[in-house]
Amino acid sequence: MKLNRKDILKALESISAPGEGQNMIESGAVTNVMTFGDEVVVDITINNPSLQAKKKTEVEILKSIHDKVYQKAKVKVNIKVDAPEKPQANQIKGKPIPGIKNIIAVASGKGGVGKSTVTANLAATMAKMGFKVGLLDADIYGPSIPLMYDVEGERPLAVNVDGKSKMKPIENYGVKILSIGFFTQPNQAVIWRGPMAAKALNQMIFDADWGELDFLLIDLPPGTGDIHLSIMQAMPITGAVVVSTPQNVALADARKGVAMFQQESISVPVLGIIENMAYFTPEELPDNKYYIFGKEGAKNLSEDLKVAFLGELPLVQSIREAGDAGRPAALQTATPLEESFEELTKNVIQEVVSRNKSLPPTEAIKITTMAGCSAAKK
Repeated sequence: MKLNRKDILKALESISAPGEGQNMIESGAVTNVMTFGDEVVVDITINNPSLQAKKKTEVEILKSIHDKVYQKAKVKVNIKVDAPEKPQANQIKGKPIPGIKNIIAVASGKGGVGKSTVTANLAATMAKMGFKVGLLDADIYGPSIPLMYDVEGERPLAVNVDGKSKMKPIENYGVKILSIGFFTQPNQAVIWRGPMAAKALNQMIFDADWGELDFLLIDLPPGTGDIHLSIMQAMPITGAVVVSTPQNVALADARKGVAMFQQESISVPVLGIIENMAYFTPEELPDNKYYIFGKEGAKNLSEDLKVAFLGELPLVQSIREAGDAGRPAALQTATPLEESFEELTKNVIQEVVSRNKSLPPTEAIKITTMAGCSAAKK
């Protein structure tokens, strides 16, 4: 028997398209019907990717053609699935933040190298230079920026911006600050899994009234993990700065930190490496330098990795005291520390300027497979 295409289409009108409220023909699910004697080929597109939905659709088409057209028809059904991609539960969709010109991530492969101290002083120095600066404390499990800026007891207020409720960052020393530490008690541990931490970061990034900023510095937690990926998925990072101390144990982890940003699926420009606690000079012997953790380890690493060496900071008691007291050491006017932080900050800014001239804007990364979580080989 020679089958008629019109008869096939009429038969398919009796089948409802799942979730469409129309039949398969009206909804446009049937994309093509071809007949060859007693054979018929039906091409159809459905939105449900489940095996059960595909099998049910095929059975309904076969039954309808056999019952309404020809019982012995040889029917082939080609099913294509066009399901909308569902975002991962803990995925933050990347988009630029209006008003923020440059976003700098400050990272360290290892904890205890003074990354938060360096970030706090960089932000304070930039503000002192006249830039508009924001500081996001993304170290969810160990937020220390509120203490270093003497705003530990503050709580962000809600403000209305274009009809939407936004968090107003806490401001001190000319720096706008947001931290999970503002929403927890000093003796309260933050015991969250990755999706919860990502959600909190999402709120502090996009539900905040940052206003116009020349620089937003992000104090990342140590290591190379979920929080780092969430941040780089959330927004386009202009560049990253890696902080390390000179000893081999710290340098091994700093190398991994640089490799994370340089990984092909992430591709965030590394602005350079900062060597913290480079040497110790006693107050009573100001001309002496003691290389307690080794000499020029981070500088040698930067040369090896072909990234800029941004500068070195000494191991000085007053830096620690200033952090504990809530007033960054960079604000100590007419001191060698102020000069050190100013030189360091100028180098960071210069690298940002050079990066913006020579490279296109960074895009927020899109990780859709486990490949984004593989070990960096660079």
